[in-house]
Amino acid sequence: MDKAALKTLEYNKILSKLAEKAGSKLGRELCLGLHPASDIDDVRESLAQTAEAVYVDSMTRPPLGGIFDLRPSIKKVGLGAVLELEEIQNILMTMYAMRAIKKFFKDLEMEAPMLKEKAHGIEILGNLERNLENTVDEHGNLRDDASVELRRIRREMKVSQARIKDHLANILHSSEYQKFFQDAIVTIRGDRYVVPIKQEYKNYFPGIVHDQSASGSTVFIEPMAVVNLNNEVKQMIAAERHEIDRILRDISNQVRRVDEQLLTNCEIMAEIDFAFAKASLAHEMQAIEPMINDEGRTNLMNARHPLINKDIVVPIDISLGEKYTMLLVTGPNTGGKTVSMKTLGIMVLMAQSGLFIPCATGSELAVYNNIYADIGDE
Repeated sequence: MDKAALKTLEYNKILSKLAEKAGSKLGRELCLGLHPASDIDDVRESLAQTAEAVYVDSMTRPPLGGIFDLRPSIKKVGLGAVLELEEIQNILMTMYAMRAIKKFFKDLEMEAPMLKEKAHGIEILGNLERNLENTVDEHGNLRDDASVELRRIRREMKVSQARIKDHLANILHSSEYQKFFQDAIVTIRGDRYVVPIKQEYKNYFPGIVHDQSASGSTVFIEPMAVVNLNNEVKQMIAAERHEIDRILRDISNQVRRVDEQLLTNCEIMAEIDFAFAKASLAHEMQAIEPMINDEGRTNLMNARHPLINKDIVVPIDISLGEKYTMLLVTGPNTGGKTVSMKTLGIMVLMAQSGLFIPCATGSELAVYNNIYADIGDE
């Protein structure tokens, strides 16, 4: 199609309206990348898909939430990088969406063969899904039981931290040191438990200085009684980090092994999202499926320009291709000639893009190889 005509007829505004109806980034990309077809079979197939989605959408709607764009993560693992926890959770949520959409169409009793065939192509990757579930919780945090080793490390770390806190509690409540404390609290500096000591008493309190306040009136000291325990905790933190890295690398490798199927599943879901975006736009515009022919015959009844408020737009009838193949429109300025011409043009573009058009039932359109528009000063 002539790009200048698409711009003149404001086809991009129709695509923007369509994209607003999509629930996923991939679906929106399909909406914004939509282009009119000139082959009648392609046009009929696209309209048939929209008709299925409109039919299903009139009674129920597939669960299209929770679909994330996995392409950056897939590219990342393909380069040998390790996924972050948030990326793993996004993959898991998208896999839940895959399962939900596939089940929806499997259980759907309504006739929708094209959409059902698409959904049938989604492959449920059960092993990966279960492994991801065992790795991250519903908040996107790494589970304590993501591995046996991680569970052991975290359990021992909690025991050591509890022992440190008990020691520090005894120190804080000791009458011997009460006047030393700036505040009777425990804080952390560099992964080590410390207590705030007044500057003037730092030489009288046994321990290691780790930090001081901005004013210099307080120093943060690690009591000698907990140094060994703090050392144990620091070693456990390092072991925990090492085990987390191992778990994330293992999960990343699992994702890499099925990356092509994950992308294929996402593409299918995007196409389904796209189909239901077309259905939502049709409902909003109170649009209908036009009849299509390859005989040059166009007959629009009560056609409403889709970018004008439907409460104020003036419907028009346009016939072309039967008794005559050229239409001359005359009348005074602001009489609606330009809008009428644009209405015909945008209706053709929409129909050949597989979109329903805001007309009366029974409206018919020919499939045109191209559309040209010279409007205004052009």
